[in-house]
Amino acid sequence: MQAWIVDTPRPIDDGPLRRIERDRPEPGPTDILVRVSCCGVCRTDLHLAEGDLPPRRPGVTPGHEVVGRVEALGSDAGRFSIGERVGVPWLGAVDGTCPYCRRGAENLCSAPTFTGWDRDGGYADFCVVDEGFAYRLPITVNDEHAAPLLCAGIIGYRAWRSADVPSGGRLGIYGFGGSAHITAQIALHMGQRVHVLTRGEHNQELARSLGVDSIGAATDAPPEPLDGAILFAPAGELVPVALRALDRGATLAIAGIWLSDIPALNYERELFDERRLRSVTANTRQDGEEFLALAERFRITPTTIGYPMDRAPEALADLEHGRFGGAAVLHNG
Repeated sequence: MQAWIVDTPRPIDDGPLRRIERDRPEPGPTDILVRVSCCGVCRTDLHLAEGDLPPRRPGVTPGHEVVGRVEALGSDAGRFSIGERVGVPWLGAVDGTCPYCRRGAENLCSAPTFTGWDRDGGYADFCVVDEGFAYRLPITVNDEHAAPLLCAGIIGYRAWRSADVPSGGRLGIYGFGGSAHITAQIALHMGQRVHVLTRGEHNQELARSLGVDSIGAATDAPPEPLDGAILFAPAGELVPVALRALDRGATLAIAGIWLSDIPALNYERELFDERRLRSVTANTRQDGEEFLALAERFRITPTTIGYPMDRAPEALADLEHGRFGGAAVLHNG
């Protein structure tokens, strides 16, 4: 089969990805083998390719927003049937025994495994996933639109919950790419006022098309104090900006696995009045099931741009340079 690998991490324009021929993977006892239909392009893939997120092993295949059909079952796998459509997400396994897993916080597992980082992901013809970590997908969503739901959607949903904005409250969104534009749709359906602070004409146009309440530059002050905010942009310099926009007792949730350095914070201006700052490390499987149910209920439709699988480096470069709004999706065939 053909697969992209991270050869030598370096800037995306310098060609860190290489396409190779490798043997089709074999499923372990509780695994399923998935024939990849398409795979979303996540900013985490870009961080992996460029080395901001060091690869866990040489020659790993990126991609953790995978939609495909079950091709083969492991000896003990029985949750899915051959030919069934499934989604393969970022969270690939947890140990199930650490203190965090035992208390139901598998997002904080001491020894997790991630698709497209620890184990090979979906920038390939086939990938393998433990059946307990795969998802059934809403039948109302086609493959291309389903792909971004599997990380951008799920992580955005957890970040939205972490921001703890009440019904009818005021949510700020900093950065407006693949994850943010899905999260904004959930917030709007839940009756929240949504203020988008982002750079880039494409991102601002996308926000406008969704009917958000206001749009400004990333460093602008929103038109009203925020009951909560989410930072999707991997820009640490926006943390104090977003904290200053919060109302008393409000929370800023950071939704990325990688963030540039945060400048020194001024306690009185940015943290006093019980403003809270928290990260979103990963998700639980329950987060994923809850989000996919809401996506089906509200008919959430990501804005996507399709690329053939053989143009994966171009898709990542376009993401890096802000050449599209929404989410890129790679297609096989």
